[in-house]
Amino acid sequence: MWLRHDFAAGLSVFLVALPLCLGIALASGAPLYAGLLSGMIGGIIVAVISKSPLAVSGPAAGLTTLVAAYLLTLGNYQIFLLTVIVAGAFQVLLGLLKLGAIANYFPSSVIKGMLAAIGIMLIAKQIPLALGYDRPDFWTTGLLNLFSSGNITEFSHHISNASLIITILSLLLQVLMRQSFAKKVQFIPSPLLIVCLGILFSSFFTNATGFLTLEKTQLVNIPPGIFSNITFPEFNRLFSNIQIWKAGMIIGLLATLETLLCIEAIDKLDRHNRITPVNRELIAQGIGNIACGLIGAIPLTAVVVRGAANVDAGARTKMSAITPVSYTHLTLPTKRIV
Repeated sequence: MWLRHDFAAGLSVFLVALPLCLGIALASGAPLYAGLLSGMIGGIIVAVISKSPLAVSGPAAGLTTLVAAYLLTLGNYQIFLLTVIVAGAFQVLLGLLKLGAIANYFPSSVIKGMLAAIGIMLIAKQIPLALGYDRPDFWTTGLLNLFSSGNITEFSHHISNASLIITILSLLLQVLMRQSFAKKVQFIPSPLLIVCLGILFSSFFTNATGFLTLEKTQLVNIPPGIFSNITFPEFNRLFSNIQIWKAGMIIGLLATLETLLCIEAIDKLDRHNRITPVNRELIAQGIGNIACGLIGAIPLTAVVVRGAANVDAGARTKMSAITPVSYTHLTLPTKRIV
């Protein structure tokens, strides 16, 4: 079962989770290694302790603003790590007190609304990338300028032909994989095939010349020696500032709510109708966040995007969440990822 279902699903989740870990750390103002460490802890420690067969944990976009705000407020990443430990301890306490049952009071409309909102945001973020638009103003001024007289030519200068080709081929492959004649290869997740296709063509276009060249703005840079400057918490400052405890409680509460919502959503997607023990999940998440604080990572939650990708790729057990971590050390020396 692992080789047929969980291995391929784990590889698909890895390809989704790696850029997310890096991007969330960057958006939070934390070191890049903090996002990767958080993803590793979510994929190993949380997955082992949790009884959720399909959920995947790691740094969450929902906490990005909060993490960035507290990093500025506390002014020291080593002090911020103490808040992550406090948040984890708070989650463990909630789990031990059996307070995870509050998930039963979430109406289904909230779950569907959350999933729909995440889907809309993902689509909106992917459209400029699909076009190869190399400026951050696509939804503010770039798209409006497209319909302004005399600006169509200028807009087209920021479109990448190589990105458009990769986008069209990926969408075409997705449609073909859903046809009846593709049943013989449906044991391979279509997202995995699409990502492999994208990597193949992007490698070609990166080295191409002329109008098919992929520019550096279409690539993500990963600096070498990413784990060379890991920072650890300053435990002697734990009781020096009440803000540390307040921030930890707030992070723990929001991480708990996001986790419970995500677990509820993933359980609804599970084709085998398995139900995750929510109190056990809170304990697993709390231990994971304590570990994050101890080794210099940002806080984690169960993440619905990774869990949904896991389900869509055909995962059956929690080994699909553990498997991606084994790929991480193979890609860290890479300087650029499409």
